[in-house]
Amino acid sequence: GAAGRFSLNMPPSKDGECVKVVVRCRPLSQKEVDEGRQRIVDVDNKTGMMSVKNPKAGSSEPPKSYTFDSVYDWNIEQSKLYEDAAAPIVDNVMEGYNGTIFAYGQTGTGKTHTMEGRQSPEELQGIIPRSFRHVFDSISGLGNDKEYLVRASFLEIYNEDVRDLLSKTPDNKLELKETVDSGVYVKDLTSFVVKGVQEINNVLAVGKKNRTVGATLMNQDSSRSHSIFTVTVETSSTTAEEAEAHIRVGKLNLVDLAGSERQSKTGATGDRLKEATKINLSLSALGNVISALVDNKTGHIPYRD
Repeated sequence: GAAGRFSLNMPPSKDGECVKVVVRCRPLSQKEVDEGRQRIVDVDNKTGMMSVKNPKAGSSEPPKSYTFDSVYDWNIEQSKLYEDAAAPIVDNVMEGYNGTIFAYGQTGTGKTHTMEGRQSPEELQGIIPRSFRHVFDSISGLGNDKEYLVRASFLEIYNEDVRDLLSKTPDNKLELKETVDSGVYVKDLTSFVVKGVQEINNVLAVGKKNRTVGATLMNQDSSRSHSIFTVTVETSSTTAEEAEAHIRVGKLNLVDLAGSERQSKTGATGDRLKEATKINLSLSALGNVISALVDNKTGHIPYRD
């Protein structure tokens, strides 16, 4: 079976960690079953440990074990995964924090299934549609003393170029800028105000039509780019004692990363090979940022890379 990792960036929890790594292992595909492939991964969700056996090694060689914040096997339901791994992040976004959920792994490990799933039946919906419902359900439960504004943007990073998937001219390249106040941002990125689940789903559907996909030996519709769908929630609240409104802004970044694998396994040549080289370059940069975030000794976080 193949394992896809997805990381969760959230405010520091009681144990002080703001980056958590969750591993989900998919079942063998029908093609793999037909070819007589064997599962080499064992998952212990109580301890957060995964063990990987080397199928070419003898019985004397012990499996290699790895420990993560949480691990899930091929039986995990989409709803349970969302409640455990993603819902706390969305709750924090509603409180005015920034949170990021991204899926990382080789092509065909189930990243898009985990992040998007299928629209129907409902139990197969992934993290993105569930988070949309979560945001607007939370808003409907707010008191009369609070007002909200929800905006959505959708960008793609393809061959190191940033493209606005909601623009009338999505092929135009956008620039990354940085300010002291707002940090790194994308200049001229389109943002739509959305008033409900249906509207935000429509925005997602428009952007997905403009995404870059391509066939590789490993997946007919492999994502050849990274995409970031950002939901910004502004909440304005007033109290009887204070005339001025308090405004809180939380951002939820939902990221579908391109497949990470050795070029030789994809049969990549020409454009596909160039894509794979750029994908691996940007995933390395992402790894460097995460390493710096969890290393207390590092003063510089290489966000610009």
